[in-house]
Amino acid sequence: MAISFQQAAAMALDSVQIGFLPPAAHVTADNVLQLVPYAQSKGFDFIIAPINSPAYRRVLFENEGRLSPAMLAWRAGMEALRPEDLVLRTADRSEAIVGTLSDWQDFDSQDPKVRLHSELALRQQFTWAAHLGLGGVILPYPPSSRPLTNYSRVLTGTLSMIPYTVCWLRVPCMDNDLEKDVAEELQGMKSWERWNILRNMAGSDSKLGVALELSSTLPTDQVLDRWFAEPVKVIILHEDIFLTNNRGYPVLSKRHQHVVRMFFKFKPYFIISSPTMPKLVLDEFSDDVLEESLASPHADYIRYLYRTQDAPGVIDQFATGYQDYLQAPLQPLQDNLDSSTYETFEKDPIKYQQYELAIERALRDRPFPNGGTPDVTVITVVGAGRGPLVNCSLRAAEKAGRNVRIYAVEKNPNAFVTIQNMKAAQWGDRVNIVFSDMRTWKAPEQADILVSELLGSFGDNELSPECLDGAQKVLKLDGISIPANYTAFVAPMSSNKLHADVSGYKDLARFETSYVVMFKTVSLLAQPKPIWVFEHPNRTDIPLDQDPLSNHHNIRSGSVEFTSETSGMVHGVAGYFESVLYKDVILSINPATHSSGMFSWFPIYFPIRTPLYIPAGAQVVLDFWRLTDKRKVWYEWRVSCKVKGLGEIQWSALHNVGGRSSSIGLY
Repeated sequence: MAISFQQAAAMALDSVQIGFLPPAAHVTADNVLQLVPYAQSKGFDFIIAPINSPAYRRVLFENEGRLSPAMLAWRAGMEALRPEDLVLRTADRSEAIVGTLSDWQDFDSQDPKVRLHSELALRQQFTWAAHLGLGGVILPYPPSSRPLTNYSRVLTGTLSMIPYTVCWLRVPCMDNDLEKDVAEELQGMKSWERWNILRNMAGSDSKLGVALELSSTLPTDQVLDRWFAEPVKVIILHEDIFLTNNRGYPVLSKRHQHVVRMFFKFKPYFIISSPTMPKLVLDEFSDDVLEESLASPHADYIRYLYRTQDAPGVIDQFATGYQDYLQAPLQPLQDNLDSSTYETFEKDPIKYQQYELAIERALRDRPFPNGGTPDVTVITVVGAGRGPLVNCSLRAAEKAGRNVRIYAVEKNPNAFVTIQNMKAAQWGDRVNIVFSDMRTWKAPEQADILVSELLGSFGDNELSPECLDGAQKVLKLDGISIPANYTAFVAPMSSNKLHADVSGYKDLARFETSYVVMFKTVSLLAQPKPIWVFEHPNRTDIPLDQDPLSNHHNIRSGSVEFTSETSGMVHGVAGYFESVLYKDVILSINPATHSSGMFSWFPIYFPIRTPLYIPAGAQVVLDFWRLTDKRKVWYEWRVSCKVKGLGEIQWSALHNVGGRSSSIGLY
């Protein structure tokens, strides 16, 4: 059985699949099966060919009356396709062919007969494409002058007819007919707007993808960023947008190279569109024989760009398999982490490098003892896990030239076995290990430095405030907490894929749950802004040397407003954090200040049930609450859109009221 180009792409993750698009008018039933091996000999993986011949236009019945027996019979489904209607007549080589529709099909024509017959023809074409097992079908971009209402309805109703064949809508990155009066920095958004109408009507869980056509003039990165949140499955490049270098080979401009490389991470197929039909049968003495035996220089160039990408960084390597994958945040107070989770986090060199630097600087800043008092600084590590912060503390002490006595407090009985072994094998008397919940532990002496790694993707979402509130009574009045503070950041985000994944559960609770996600097909409508902060030690709300009587002081709320310079869809909220460990030593997953090479935390995603369309220049308002009772902490959130002069024009429901769907347990 032949392997499809999709299967080949799945098996060859380090390569790119490229298709050949010849002029449709020159592809016939007589030459289409020759075209496949020709294209493959030139280095292509598949071809694009029309499903039907020009003869299929007969089903418009343009010269027939309303009661034409032939037309009525065809409408009733009583007439099958004729051989002369088809370019693709057999399933031969179908795994290497992507079909296209007829150019006369107009689903939003003013003529009701054309609209109806275009739809019935589409159903007949989809049925035939599914029968052949085509590698895919490319749908035409609707004329710029046409509305999209009926086309959207037709696609929504017919996509289910091809359950195993992928379907891509051809969309130009610049719709020149619609961009004439648009500001230069916003050009390209009209194409996205038209796609967005179709996609929204089809539903976020639709299998409809985009075949994005790059033109000689490209939109700004800000506009292209919208496409990164969409299911762009194909990039179409016309041969005439290539330049010719000094050696006579086709190359892309620097700008086009930049855009193509940006799309590589989404693993799209590429299609080279040629204005000329190749010679499929050559005389052995023809001057063209040698040229035709060589691989396509255009396809070779795309593969060259793919091979010469920058090597994946540490974060990209670590994120393999996690990108756009919804994960539940950890609940370390309720659940004991397993060894593999600890091991994953311990592989992050940047996090522990920063912790070690913060501890070293804190040690150097502690006052030297007077007289004959022994020079011993007490460091208490709470939530010690398998001991990485203890090792950081020991190395920092050596660098700072300080004697230290360390307490390592851990409540996970399984992790405690590991640190018992560490004490016996490496730490010795320098470290005292304690099996206890940090909130209830009675320390034999107070600490100069309190060290913890309790941060979550949103800073406080793994209950660092609550844990450190209980632990800070072991800290001297002038003691240092590492971290000293952490700030939560939020931004409105668009991601058709993530929203579709949540929608797939068909459950309200899933839309009222936050997820830790390594973002890939995501576009931020604006840069993240801070929404609240926690500082440690908290001497303001908690009596000295005591536990807090309630958790109300850890309630937070915030309302942050953003301006979206381009239009877009909001599918939820992206959350990040920045943390000051000590003075100028920070950890951050906020994109603007991200700690380079750090992978211990992915961003957090708060979905909204119904996506909101945001016009260009409108304000997006994110309202957030961090709430608590005696047993749990939870978040509530809503999103709204405001337009100057009109006020709030749309809004989401308030999500997760009272923590009904998701919360973080305090016990």
